Order: sequence, then structure tokens, then C-alpha cells
Amino acid sequence: METSKSLIYLPEPERKGVVSLEEAIGRRRSVRDFQGQPLTLNQLSQLLWAAQGITDSHEQFRTAASAGATYPLELVVACGQDGAGKMEAGIYRYNIAGHSLTRYHSGDIRQALADAATSQDFIRQVPLNIVICALYERTIGKYGTRGVRYVHMEAGHVSQNIYLQATALGLATVAIGAFQDERVREMLRLEKEIRPLYIMPVGKATGF
Repeated sequence: METSKSLIYLPEPERKGVVSLEEAIGRRRSVRDFQGQPLTLNQLSQLLWAAQGITDSHEQFRTAASAGATYPLELVVACGQDGAGKMEAGIYRYNIAGHSLTRYHSGDIRQALADAATSQDFIRQVPLNIVICALYERTIGKYGTRGVRYVHMEAGHVSQNIYLQATALGLATVAIGAFQDERVREMLRLEKEIRPLYIMPVGKATGF
């Protein structure tokens, strides 16, 4: 993946919220109608931590279970201008160890991303999209072809974490799997061995 010097250090995530787990589970919905208002940097920080953040600095355990602690998933954020805080429009990679973001490509790709996802226009309307991607070899190298199944299971774990954290923050999302894989991969400037699995638009739901 291309790199640049554009690094954003994210605020420290909260470890205790005001919405209970039971409430978040009960309220969780797949939403496809969003307002255009931006997220705060704190909200984006919380969502990324919930998805793949480190929960034990000594052991390097993460918020989602991973087969054999192989951690095959990568998170990419496709952000519009000022999509979270004062972030510039571009494509960002979540740096798990440093809880930060690196912008490696400038420009707003939300419309192109929506076009590649069967013209689901709400992908363009949200301030940002979190794309869950996988480097299968990390898990296949340990478990053989069975590892493909484990990678997909892990993507489900991460997706649900994003759903629940978004709900607890008063935000909404939906897991999108209908898109042209290679087109999205190229759009995100990913290496060929990294595959996009889910597009998760995040924003404030209309009517809330």
C-alpha cells in the first residue's frame, strides 16, 4: 500500500460508556438512510478501536476474536472532506498498534465506491465508510484452506462490533457485501493480496 506522511493520532478510546451492551444489542439496526453531518474524531476513534483495537497492551489482544491470533484483517476508511473532525477527504489506513490513521491517498472516492456497490447511494451520503479488508495468508499460513472460513468468521465479529459501537454512540451503519471486489480493491489502492470484504457506511441516521 502507498504511504505518506499524513498521520492522524486518534483520541484515546473510552473503556466505559453510558449505553449498556444489552441496550446496544436491542437497538441495533441496519440503516440505509443517513444525514450528512460529520462524525467527531472521538467517535471515529471509538469505532476503530471497537473493530480492531488493542485491549491488552502486554498481550496485544484485540477487541475481536481471531483464529490463532493471526489477525488477518485490515481497516480502511474512505472519508469525505471533514468527515470526522477536520480530516481531509481521502483514503486512510488504521494503524492498530499506534491507534492512528495514515492518509495514503487524497480525494473523495465515496461516489465511486457507491457506484461499485450496485449504486447504493447512501455510501456517498455518509461522512465516511469503514472497509473491512483481509490478508488471507496470515490465517491460511497456519490453518491451510480452512483458514478462509476463519477469516470470514472474524470479519463478522468485527462488523458486529462496529454495529454495536455505532449504536452506543447514537450513530448507525449497515454491512454491505454487494460490490465489485476488484474494482473496490483498485479504488482503495490495496495490494492484490488484500481483499475487501465489507463496506460499512457510518453516520447519523435520518430521523434521529
